[in-house]
Amino acid sequence: MADHNNRPVTGYPAPPANGYPPTGTAYPYAAPPPQPNSSYFNVSSNPNYYPNPNYNHNNQQRVTFLRRIVAVLVASIIIFGTIIFIMWLILRPQVPQFRIQSFTLTNFNVSSNNLVTGNWEALYDVRNPNDKIVLYFDHVEAAVFYKGDSIAETTVAPFVQGKKNQTTIKASFAALNAYVDNGNEIGRDKGSGSVEFNLRMVARVRFKAGAWWARRRILKIYCPDLNLAVGVGNNSTRGSLSGGAKNCRVGL
Repeated sequence: MADHNNRPVTGYPAPPANGYPPTGTAYPYAAPPPQPNSSYFNVSSNPNYYPNPNYNHNNQQRVTFLRRIVAVLVASIIIFGTIIFIMWLILRPQVPQFRIQSFTLTNFNVSSNNLVTGNWEALYDVRNPNDKIVLYFDHVEAAVFYKGDSIAETTVAPFVQGKKNQTTIKASFAALNAYVDNGNEIGRDKGSGSVEFNLRMVARVRFKAGAWWARRRILKIYCPDLNLAVGVGNNSTRGSLSGGAKNCRVGL
C-alpha cells in the first residue's frame, strides 16, 4: 500500500470532499461595482433637500384672493343693476313728444339743372310727458328732405324742458342752389301746386330725476309727409303747411 505522506507537494490545497469551498473562505475575485440608482422619481440626490412648505400655502392665498375679487365684482354689478331697475320702475321714463305746429317756405325756386333754392321754417311743439324727470337737450340737429335727398341742414339751440312741460322750438333751414338728385320731380310738384317734404331731427338728451342722472341718450325724430301748398304755377315762391299740425315719430 502506497504511503500518502510521501506524495509530492503541488502548491494547491486539497479540494474538500463535497466540492464547495470551506465556510469563511474569501471570494477569490473582486466584488462587482455597486449599481447606480436608476429610480425615475429620484429628482434630487441631495440628502439635505426639503420641499418648501410655504409654496402651496402662497398659491392657495392667491387663488382665494382672486376668487374674492371676482365675487365682489359680480356682486357690485348685480347691486348696481338692481338699483337701476328699481329706479326705472319708480320713474318710468318716457320719450318726449314732438309735433309740427307750422312749416313754411319762402324764396322757393327750382332750376332746370336740379338746383334748389329756398328758406324753410319749422315750429315744433315739444312736450315732456314725465312728471318726475327733467329733459336736457344738449345738441339738436335737423334737416329738410325731399324723399331720400337732403336739401338743407341746421342746428337748434340747446334747451331744457321741465316736468310735464311743453316747449316750442324753431328750426330754420336755407338752401342756395343746392343740387338734388330728384330736383326735376320737385319742379314738377311745384308746378302742380304742392310739394311734400320730410323733416328729420337728431338730439342728444339727458334725463334727470332729482340727483339721479341717466346716461345721455340719442333721440331720433322723424316728421314725414309734410305737404306744402305753394300755389299753382312755376312763379310761386312761397308755401305753407296744409292739413294742420302733424305728429312726429320719436325713437331712441
